Amino acid sequence: MNSKVEKITLSGQGLTIAQMIKVARAGGAVGISSDPLVQERVRLSNEFILKAVADNQPIYGVTSGFGAMAYKTISKEQSVELQNNIPWFHKVGTGNRIPGSDVRGAMLIRMNSHLRGASGISMGLIERMQTFLNEGATPHVYEFCSIGASGDLSPLAYITANLIGLDDGWKSDYQGEVIGARSLVEKLGIGTVKLGPKEGLAMVNGTSVMTAIAAGCVFDTQNLLALAFGAHGLLFQGLGATNQSFHPYISEHKPLPGQVTSAAVMLQLLSGSKLIADELDGQHEFRGGDQPIQDRYSLRCLPQYTGPIVDGIRLIASQIEIEMNSATDNPLVDHTRGLTYHGGNFLGQYVGVGMDQLRYHIALLAKHLDIQIAMAATPAFSNGLSAMLVGNTERAVNGGLQSLQICGNCIMPQLSFYANSLVTHFPSHAEGFNQNINSQGYGSANLTRRAVEIFQHYMAVALLFGVQASELRSKIVCGHYDASQTISPLTRELYTAVYAVIKQPMSADKALFWNDYEQEIDQYLARIVEDIKSGGRIVQAVALVKKMLV
Repeated sequence: MNSKVEKITLSGQGLTIAQMIKVARAGGAVGISSDPLVQERVRLSNEFILKAVADNQPIYGVTSGFGAMAYKTISKEQSVELQNNIPWFHKVGTGNRIPGSDVRGAMLIRMNSHLRGASGISMGLIERMQTFLNEGATPHVYEFCSIGASGDLSPLAYITANLIGLDDGWKSDYQGEVIGARSLVEKLGIGTVKLGPKEGLAMVNGTSVMTAIAAGCVFDTQNLLALAFGAHGLLFQGLGATNQSFHPYISEHKPLPGQVTSAAVMLQLLSGSKLIADELDGQHEFRGGDQPIQDRYSLRCLPQYTGPIVDGIRLIASQIEIEMNSATDNPLVDHTRGLTYHGGNFLGQYVGVGMDQLRYHIALLAKHLDIQIAMAATPAFSNGLSAMLVGNTERAVNGGLQSLQICGNCIMPQLSFYANSLVTHFPSHAEGFNQNINSQGYGSANLTRRAVEIFQHYMAVALLFGVQASELRSKIVCGHYDASQTISPLTRELYTAVYAVIKQPMSADKALFWNDYEQEIDQYLARIVEDIKSGGRIVQAVALVKKMLV
């Protein structure tokens, strides 16, 4: 637990992606609302289930078997055994372990879901998740084991087995070591416990793990979206582009929200720059040579291209936050009417479709930047920059950024490949044709996490191109290479952050990439990627841009 991070208090509603990140990644503390209404609805929901079992009422997964075995009647004497058997036959995880931060996020979301009072479980089980989070105990969960139909059955079963200390065959990370579930709960001072009626089903039926992964992907992509716009700002200035393409008059006549936002962000990013063609007054100038009177499409059409991406990421974020604040198990308990409802809130289709779309948006962002990088590197399209952005053009033996462009060309097609949909490729025969439609939300979320990681590397490439291009343009326009004196104030923050992260001094006498033998580009990339992953100085430099976009 990190005492410096704001404590997050759960009540079944109002949980945000940013709050989840504080708990999942920064070790923030978790509390449960003391509101009597929250406490009461959990208690009454649980009491309803206990009475239903005592009265032998027919309720799926409580007094019946599961899935394809739902025709089997379970007596009240077998009701506890039924629930505690669940983790055993769901102990099927394989592949790599998913990151511990995603597991922590899943436990947080599961707590929040159950606090809605529609799941029928005891407050004690919810409090166990609170203990695990606040003590830093993180169950091991695997990447291959869920189709996102009845929620994340196996991933949540691994969490549940650890919570109750079922057996040391389930493992968790705790205080720097791997420890078995039974041993862990003893160390935590909460001992082993049996799952009560419906508690096993309520724990494993739900979208909490895929949703936690998705929430992390959305958060990271929002940062990357802001960085992509920041890189556009640097590249636009490096290319000597115009700001006229972002005039509000244009979007007034096509007022799609994302387009309007994109244009406004670019105007802010370019405001005060000495390197662009300032044509907001409606004037146009011939630029000399064979340069066109207006910018090429990747520059001029930026609001129209990025607008759907901005809108799409906003929509996905809102849907994921709704999922985080929903009851996603089955059946749901309405203790006020004395009824249970059999339904499908555990189907993770919103997560699956959202993550497929998020990977698609990431690929579009990379494609756009890749075109601008190619323009900057090619004299025919760069408006006077040196070929491959070579710094010291007096030295014949200089490759400039040609291999860095190749590196980017290696990454970008992989992002396009990851943009393919997974959700459309599901089998229809799972669990004896019971789960005859499924979301693949868990798999899609895991693929998206990987796409985000790849895009973080691509952004490092784009930022280095943006820095170099803006410095070469600064030399052309103002006679020196110190772009911190010539670029816009908003992009200056990003520019100086990159320099600080790669641990290089700025110079008016030469560009960042001057002579090849003076550089270790791979080290620059590694430092930038690590900073982006940690939400460090480079990400903070575009905080205002992110606020405008999300």
